[in-house]
Amino acid sequence: MQCPACDHALTEKTVGELVVDVCHGCGGIWFDLFEIKKVDEQHETTGESLLDIEKDPQVVVDQTKRRNCPKCENMVMMRHFNSVKREIEVDECPKCGGYWLDTNELAQIRAQYVSEEEKTQAAQTMFNDISADAFAPMHAESKEAAEKAKRIANMFKFICPSTYIPGKQKWGAF
Repeated sequence: MQCPACDHALTEKTVGELVVDVCHGCGGIWFDLFEIKKVDEQHETTGESLLDIEKDPQVVVDQTKRRNCPKCENMVMMRHFNSVKREIEVDECPKCGGYWLDTNELAQIRAQYVSEEEKTQAAQTMFNDISADAFAPMHAESKEAAEKAKRIANMFKFICPSTYIPGKQKWGAF
């Protein structure tokens, strides 16, 4: 596979039971579907060895360039914020669900939240803040309006990264 950021060849790196692809040109890391969940928290020691990927200091990466998935042919990855804090942008393939992290992004992600529970609570709070006012009156209006609110809320699952949409809301949209 080729690096989506600098076009160097990616090499496999085994960390614990996880096998990821790293770029020694720009220092980026490719995670297949769900792999990032095994290293994105501070307490997950497997991820520590991925914090300092050796890279070539001569390689300069254009951060504004859209990137193609290194796994899926002709598939442009979506760039989105990794969490509700909106501090770190990551590239995610809409087809295979893999993630590309540029150099140091894994360290930044690991520093944002202490645990998955803290991340989920932040997403819950953000989603309630932006949507409760809109959906709560529909739930109070009628059963039909409540069903409509539920359908609208479910649409968010398709347009927002999964880390932004938590499970159950107090007002029952999901």
